[in-house]
Amino acid sequence: MKLFFQSLLGSVLGLTVLCALAQGLPDTTTLLSSPMRLPADLTADVSRKPVEFLNFTKSHIGMKALDISAGGGYTSQLLALAAGSNGRVWAQNEKSSANLKARLDAHPQANLTEMVSSYEELRGPNLPPLDLITIVLSYHDIAYTSTNRSKMNAQLFQALKPGGHLVIIDHSAKAGKALQDIKTLHRIDPMTVIQDISAAGFKLEAESGDWKNPGDSKEEHSTKMSTPSDRFALRFVKP
Repeated sequence: MKLFFQSLLGSVLGLTVLCALAQGLPDTTTLLSSPMRLPADLTADVSRKPVEFLNFTKSHIGMKALDISAGGGYTSQLLALAAGSNGRVWAQNEKSSANLKARLDAHPQANLTEMVSSYEELRGPNLPPLDLITIVLSYHDIAYTSTNRSKMNAQLFQALKPGGHLVIIDHSAKAGKALQDIKTLHRIDPMTVIQDISAAGFKLEAESGDWKNPGDSKEEHSTKMSTPSDRFALRFVKP
């Protein structure tokens, strides 16, 4: 009887995977256990919640995506694994990242490419119309540089296909704080982000509470807390 139920469970799980693949959705179980991922990625998964992230971003097999301020490539590699061999992901940094280079040297990934550019000049000559753009835990950093955010956001709008998505996840500041805490606490008011992105022509499509932390007073530095910070997640669509 035990073997029967184990076999039945295996069949159900297999059918679930096949259904997901038939719909163009990535198999997250296989994806997250990929040998390409680093031990540090598995630790980061606790707060980054990759399954919820892939669902919220509407990631799919064959997609073309751009990860802004990619750093060492945690998100970029996750997106590239989800996109599969027929998809493509560009990891944008203002300067070449040694950590991203080390990641790709250790596990070359043909569909993941670093793109070195300013935030205001994101559309390289070989960048096709995109399905998805992500900015994870970095919009507040961009906001306290000399970047012209209006110009950057206009570039993001132009880079996406109609119906394409822009997803921004960041550390929450208190309501009404706007940009006051971007440098001191590494936090930003989500309403400021909504206003910025809406001004570029995007429509707010969805918000997610998956990264909320009600116990965060929003008075501490977001990266120096003993628990994950309270984070907002916004998905915008290009009409």
